[in-house]
Amino acid sequence: MKTLLAALSLLFAFQVFAEDHPSLAAVKVADKARVAAMQSGERAKLEAVFSDELRYAHSNGIVDTKKSFIDILSAGKTKYVGYDYEEQSFTFPAPGIALMSGRAHVKAESEGKAMDAVLSFLAVWREEKGQWRFLAWQSCKLPPATK
Repeated sequence: MKTLLAALSLLFAFQVFAEDHPSLAAVKVADKARVAAMQSGERAKLEAVFSDELRYAHSNGIVDTKKSFIDILSAGKTKYVGYDYEEQSFTFPAPGIALMSGRAHVKAESEGKAMDAVLSFLAVWREEKGQWRFLAWQSCKLPPATK
């Protein structure tokens, strides 16, 4: 019981710290720019927000690099048509690093196939030369809610 209370206290402390972190607003703005860039497919916007070391692990297991993901999005092979967070939280485990986790309802079209799913995700942001850039994404599809 003491261990559980200690763990919950630590989690609360991290959440309070994240809410007060001076970079939180900048990371949220960067994430809005990332989602907009992914929906637009505009190469310049994607280049600006993605880290050169991007590792994007899709919910189907496919892993993209910055180049391969930008090529797919800018060619219109995959289009993100809906992107709504159901839950979103941030932690700052080290200087210049932000972890974002939660659940997102994502709608996409890829090569004639539609995806409409709720994803559980973990994303990593890194401050690079004074700018927050999207470094990594890992997600999995959640089963539909049962009634």
